[in-house]
Amino acid sequence: MEVSIVILVLAIVFVSQALRIVPQQSAWVVERLGKYDRTLQAGLNFLVPFIERVSYKHSLKEIPLDVPSQVCITKDNTQLQVDGILYFQVTDAMRASYGSSDYISAITQLAQTTLRSIIGRMELDKTFEERDLINAAIVNALDEAAMNWGVKVLRYEIKDLTPPREILLSMQAQITAEREKRALIAASEGRKQEQINIANGERESAIARSEGDRIAAINRAQGEAGAIKEIADATAEALRKVASAVAEPGGMEAVNLRVAEQYVDAFSGVAKAGTTLILPGDLSNMGSMVAAAMQVVKQGK
Repeated sequence: MEVSIVILVLAIVFVSQALRIVPQQSAWVVERLGKYDRTLQAGLNFLVPFIERVSYKHSLKEIPLDVPSQVCITKDNTQLQVDGILYFQVTDAMRASYGSSDYISAITQLAQTTLRSIIGRMELDKTFEERDLINAAIVNALDEAAMNWGVKVLRYEIKDLTPPREILLSMQAQITAEREKRALIAASEGRKQEQINIANGERESAIARSEGDRIAAINRAQGEAGAIKEIADATAEALRKVASAVAEPGGMEAVNLRVAEQYVDAFSGVAKAGTTLILPGDLSNMGSMVAAAMQVVKQGK
């Protein structure tokens, strides 16, 4: 009975030492008698108890690594507080185990030194404009060095670029001045467009008024010409009718009577219009005055 218990305990220990279940996206490094033997992949794996052991366990997932903030000096001697975040992935478990005593610390230190070097070759304004270029340069530099550590650097992102307070204030003032300049330019462009629109409106209005005046003048002239023509036609027709009436029997006598009436009416009108009355030289000889008027009528015929 005791022997059976001992055998069972030994069997449990053997199985626990022999079986290893590796999670997905993980790689375990196995050493046999202190020497690298193989890398276990995800799933169930077997080890030789007491001879082999799992020395290192690595995750093959993408790992974010916060790079501590540091002070960098730009080409124009401005201090910048810069921090970022690095994304990497273990691609070779054996190199990650034996390539460096601490590959995370090595990556972090290399990222900081590379960042200082790149920032030192750029002026302050460029550091804000060329963030993508800085990120790409750091990734290239780290990826080349990290190959010996079994690590693939995927990307680097600058989180903050913080200049000194004096520089921030001057940058803010510059931005404010630039915005004010743009506002003034926009306002002047608005006034310019407004003046152009007003001038165009006045020009079009003046053209419309002159066109209206021209058409009105033409219409008035045509109306006056038509009126004159109608009057002339009516006068001609009246004269023709008078001449025809004079040629008929008794026509001349009627004309004499009409002329005598108009003569008398004319003097009557002159007397009513003013205080001064002009009379013909011989009022008693009304017949001679009518005869003189008729002589004029005859001469007109």
